[in-house]
Amino acid sequence: MVMIWIYLIFVSEMSYTNYYMCLLAAVVLTAFAAGASESSDTTSSRHRTLAGFEVVGVKQLPSAEITATTSITPAMISRYGISAVKDISEMAPNFYMPDYGSRMTSSVYVRGLGARMDQPVVGLNIDNVPVLNKDAYDFDVFDIERIEVLRGAQSLLNGRNTMGGQINVYTRSPWTTQGVRLEAEYGSANSFKAGAGWYHRFSPSWASALTARYYRSDGFFRNRYNNSRIGGDHGGAVRWKLSRRPHKWLSLTNVASLSIARQNGYPYASAETGQIAYNDTCFYRRTTFSDGLTVAWAGKRVVVTSITSLQYLDDNMTLDQDFTPLDYFTLTQKRREWAVTQDLFTKGTRRAYSWLGGVFGLWRRSSMQAPVTFKDEGIGRLIEERRNSVNPDYPIEWDSRNFVLDSDFDMVTGAFALYHQSTYNLGPWEFQGGLRFDLEKHTLDHHSFCDTGFSTYHILSDGSRELYSHRRVNIDDRGSLSKTYIELLPEVSVAYNADGWRAYVSAAKAYKSGGFNTQMFSDVLQQRVMQFMGLSMNYSLEDIVSYKPEKSWNFEGGVKTEWLDGRLGVDVVGFYILCRNQQLTMFPPGTVTGRIMTNAGRTISRGAELSVVYLPDDRLSLRLSYGYTKATFTRFSDSRGDYAGRRLPYAPANTLFAGATYRFPVTLVGATPSLSVDCRGAGNIYWDESNSSYQKFYALLGASLALEHKDWSVRVAGANLTSTRYSTFRFVSIGNTFYQQGHPRRFSVTLRYNL
Repeated sequence: MVMIWIYLIFVSEMSYTNYYMCLLAAVVLTAFAAGASESSDTTSSRHRTLAGFEVVGVKQLPSAEITATTSITPAMISRYGISAVKDISEMAPNFYMPDYGSRMTSSVYVRGLGARMDQPVVGLNIDNVPVLNKDAYDFDVFDIERIEVLRGAQSLLNGRNTMGGQINVYTRSPWTTQGVRLEAEYGSANSFKAGAGWYHRFSPSWASALTARYYRSDGFFRNRYNNSRIGGDHGGAVRWKLSRRPHKWLSLTNVASLSIARQNGYPYASAETGQIAYNDTCFYRRTTFSDGLTVAWAGKRVVVTSITSLQYLDDNMTLDQDFTPLDYFTLTQKRREWAVTQDLFTKGTRRAYSWLGGVFGLWRRSSMQAPVTFKDEGIGRLIEERRNSVNPDYPIEWDSRNFVLDSDFDMVTGAFALYHQSTYNLGPWEFQGGLRFDLEKHTLDHHSFCDTGFSTYHILSDGSRELYSHRRVNIDDRGSLSKTYIELLPEVSVAYNADGWRAYVSAAKAYKSGGFNTQMFSDVLQQRVMQFMGLSMNYSLEDIVSYKPEKSWNFEGGVKTEWLDGRLGVDVVGFYILCRNQQLTMFPPGTVTGRIMTNAGRTISRGAELSVVYLPDDRLSLRLSYGYTKATFTRFSDSRGDYAGRRLPYAPANTLFAGATYRFPVTLVGATPSLSVDCRGAGNIYWDESNSSYQKFYALLGASLALEHKDWSVRVAGANLTSTRYSTFRFVSIGNTFYQQGHPRRFSVTLRYNL
């Protein structure tokens, strides 16, 4: 394999070398804030050349600024303790990533777009390598240097599943960071994090970085059934970055990472009792490995780049699916997934014309086991009672009070794409256009099986019963399904540049891939079991097993401005999104055990965004991000109602982030003290298609006090200081309503040291 060969090259060369308080804080910050340009907070989000041959942001044209972008700088990462993508929720307008469930639940919502399961609406790259599975988006990394959030359709260059945007995470480079970095943090719920990184430039031609991370937490919630803590987790990661410059025109960077996550419990509380109380074990375990190689060749006018990746995911989600103290059923979902990607592209500039074009390939195979174990209460209430209410004179009784509905899946995805983008500058005007061709094929081999049985009794005139018959339930269903999708994705934009400001408008088509509802196979199998008892199926396999791609046209316009010699900047963006077949995660009506991904007919999402950073002087920095979205159904109905005009569920109508940092004009033990205050909020968030329940807008106040020295720092931080109560998730399952409460007030102390 190419990556192994490159490793051999590297080795061979070694010998050579409270709500209102929070709202008040937001008002005060807003009164000061109005822009976006700080030396430490607004470091350029793109390197337009192979700066030092460290390949960063390479898949962009030099003038590609026609998109709404938020850059999370190194200063912000240190100031707010960012080590995961979830930590930047609300920092970018209309960007929301709720924290609930487990690390498998990595839902992202942008501008009303998003889904709780299966395909993501936002792409994620780490050091230019794409993370293909949304279930791996929730990670913890020690050496994040900066994060870039691009909002709006990014399908032209990034393809599938980026119709809401793109997140680019960059880790520290051994070319710019040297020595040893150490970090330790302790906080509420007995939470602990530790990280170490070694960065070394061995010679002018090659450098390496090796980092490790460990974390643990007892969790903030208790299961009142057995008084155990839940929501806690522990895990770690190791990352090795190796970079070579064999020639002045060639750069090679390989990043290998291994990550392990172990998490207990799903802290879902009953809306009726307000307590978390369930009897069966819940956990999530995940191991991931990835290796990504970036090779860039830079000529006088042309740069050619190859990005190759190998990815592996092994996880196990086991949970008490009814989330009650009763023995209904449990679910286990075990999965192993391999994936390979190859992206080869070239870009260049000649006078006023710039271009970028390339080819992309993907192969992914996922094997999954998903058994649902029915227990006493589930058999009695969901099967026996349902059947006996139809024919009470001949009731049934199951042979045992425990049986398994088992399903195995083998899913393969193959994708191929060609794309091109051109930019032409005519004085202050900039014209940009491009087209992408995407071909994608999904196949599913499924096997569902069950071996159990039941007895039928006859009720006699005296009220006693006698055995009427016995029937074995033996099901062994196999089959294959296949779907092929072809998409043409055009994009056009026009920008006008003037002294201190830039205005642009753009239009782009985007899509999110279709797929298969594997979590509904247990319900299909349950219906097959009901057939043995003389009850017809509610739905067929073909009706519910697959869902269509989600497609959209995205129209956007914005103005980017700078004032006061770059100390004040204001970005204002407006958008209008027409979406067809929007994918929604729903709990089907009735007493079923699974979730289903379905397609809404049509939706419209429109809104506005404001980003502001203001630097009155060298000691004070102020930042504001606000997003408003009105996302509604225009055509969607099911057996429960017509939802036209209702808000889309789970995506917040408002997001808010306001932050201020002040560096005091004194020194203590050779270090500079600083105070940071921030407020972040979201809402309203609707929990279902009918909008019958919702989370009102909530706001969380945070603050930190730090001592910063060139070699070390100490940071004391608090989050949700006003102890605001809010929900991050709410759902209905087998007629019961559950919710997860957001994290309470918490504190932490972080120590950093550089050797």
